[in-house]
Amino acid sequence: MFKTAFNRRAKHLPAAKPKDVGTSIAGAPAPSSALNIARALAARGTRRALALQAMRVVSRLAFTGLAAMFVGRMIFGDANWPLLGAALASLVLASVVGLMADRAVADTELAVADGLLEELRHTLAAAAPRDIQAMPLGALIAGLQRYPQDVAGLAVGHRLASIMLGLGPLLAAIAIVAVSWQAALALVVLTPVMIVFFVLIGGAIRSGAEAQEKAFGRLAAQFADRIRTLPTILGNHALAGESRKLAMRLDTYASGTMNVLRIAFLNAGIIDFFSSLSIAILAVFLGLGHLKLISIPGFADLQLWQSLFILMIAPEYFAPFRRYAEQYHAKAEGLAAAAALDTLVLTASPRAPAFEAAIVARGLAGAAPLLPQAGLVAITGPSGSGKSTVLRHLAGIGAAPCDQVGLNGRPDIAWCSTDIYVPEGTLGAAIAWGNDPCCRTRLLLAAGSVGLLDDLLLPGGLDALIKAGGENLSGGQRVRIGLARALISGRAIFADEPTAKLDPANAAMVRRALADAARGRLVLVATHDRSLAMLARTTIDLGAGNRQVREKVA
Repeated sequence: MFKTAFNRRAKHLPAAKPKDVGTSIAGAPAPSSALNIARALAARGTRRALALQAMRVVSRLAFTGLAAMFVGRMIFGDANWPLLGAALASLVLASVVGLMADRAVADTELAVADGLLEELRHTLAAAAPRDIQAMPLGALIAGLQRYPQDVAGLAVGHRLASIMLGLGPLLAAIAIVAVSWQAALALVVLTPVMIVFFVLIGGAIRSGAEAQEKAFGRLAAQFADRIRTLPTILGNHALAGESRKLAMRLDTYASGTMNVLRIAFLNAGIIDFFSSLSIAILAVFLGLGHLKLISIPGFADLQLWQSLFILMIAPEYFAPFRRYAEQYHAKAEGLAAAAALDTLVLTASPRAPAFEAAIVARGLAGAAPLLPQAGLVAITGPSGSGKSTVLRHLAGIGAAPCDQVGLNGRPDIAWCSTDIYVPEGTLGAAIAWGNDPCCRTRLLLAAGSVGLLDDLLLPGGLDALIKAGGENLSGGQRVRIGLARALISGRAIFADEPTAKLDPANAAMVRRALADAARGRLVLVATHDRSLAMLARTTIDLGAGNRQVREKVA
């Protein structure tokens, strides 16, 4: 019955209207993706930097051409000193303009990174506290320090390299065409081969950068979590083990970084190989032409300065390819950083996981009276699919954590997660909070069923001391206090990842306690724990493209 009602309601949920695209779950305006914001911020500075880079290319081509003409004539005793003066003036101009172009690129990237960071700050300031709490704070803090600069490099540096990849070789080819269109054609013929290698290697760089960013996020999140729980780690003499885990994550991140750099260097090496091969082929044909050993049009009967002109301009044809190859890993890192920022902070599209979760939650909330009065219901799905968001929507939790909420007229709900309120005092008082009066026997039974009485880091049983804000508690201890509190409440239990931060023994105790409680009341959990999900009477799967409700056949 529950499955049928849910599927019927989900099918008739209203689709998001276009005007809803810019609205976040919290109701505040949501900006577009990080990359779109960065491109908008970079538009003006990029145009200025592009103009300067084009001027630099023209100045370098002028210097190269004038120098070739001067050297070619000087060899035959016809030194033209005004040509030398013009060549040196072009070199000075190219250097000055190049310095201005590099400065413009650096200033634009800095402005874009600062502007993007400010946009992210505004977004975080407008977000609801519950959305902030749902973010992996370690990855968020580390990402805000690094990701804006990576996205700026993609929006500015890589963007300019892409444009100059088309403009630079075109200008160089035009210059060579003025002397020999056949020589220009020989250079152009090898261009598609390099593009094919760009595509092949680019995919490897992109996947490597994505893996690198995921490793970075996991490392930052784990580091932040270990800092928060450092007193518990020290009290349990587990510092050496946690240090090894962090070292393993750091090695994984370092290995991913080196893999990206290796592929980037390989890409640059391929460009150097093809450019050297092309120039060598030109030199051979031009040399044979001067020796009168071949009579290929465009290579024979050329003056020495013309051959020098072609050979000196040819490296300028390949320079933009080399620059683009250097920036290719910046593209991969920038795309990965933009995707990470969209996932962490921004709502990139109306079909983002959090948006989908809100839609599912509205459908389930409307069908809440059809939830079973008793039994274990599990919300499952991969990370980011919105399990916690759905659970909070169903529990009616607002801007702040709360352990007593109502749901559409149903009996009160006992909320259980790592963000529950824990008062200063004793363990017994923390469990009894919100359930007064409560006899000591019930407290002992509830605490014992979730392993709190045997916890070596909470000596003294129910009289164990808890500091203000629960600062001496680990995430697993907080969850178990919330669960013990829920067990004695007699209300329906809504638990967010109740076994995620527990060792196998305590996780097994919590699963048994939840299953026992589900015999007489509703227990709704959001979980990755397959063993817990297998105990559920009903499973709500939020997997991408696989949202469905499964009921266990009696």
